[in-house]
Amino acid sequence: MRLRDAKIYYYKEVNILANIKSAKKRILIINKKTEVNKSRKSEIKTYIKKFETALNEGNYEKAQEYLRICEKKLYQAAAKNTIHKNAAARKVSRLAKKLNKAA
Repeated sequence: MRLRDAKIYYYKEVNILANIKSAKKRILIINKKTEVNKSRKSEIKTYIKKFETALNEGNYEKAQEYLRICEKKLYQAAAKNTIHKNAAARKVSRLAKKLNKAA
């Protein structure tokens, strides 16, 4: 049994937080969405780290490739309301600025 399934099972069995059926359902949905959002944010952070590593090594072609991936992932996350669209634009802008400064 995965950890996610354990959480869902816990909320189904123990009614600590909610008594109303719709509230219980919302708890399950929120847990699923929280996990998806965490996964998206983690993936973005990983690509940003890869971008910065490539930049520090002087591999500008690889850094440019990672910048494209980061930009795509950030704007997708913004479209799905994982992060704010202005935050996504700001991060993309900062990454592009780093690349242009280094190259």
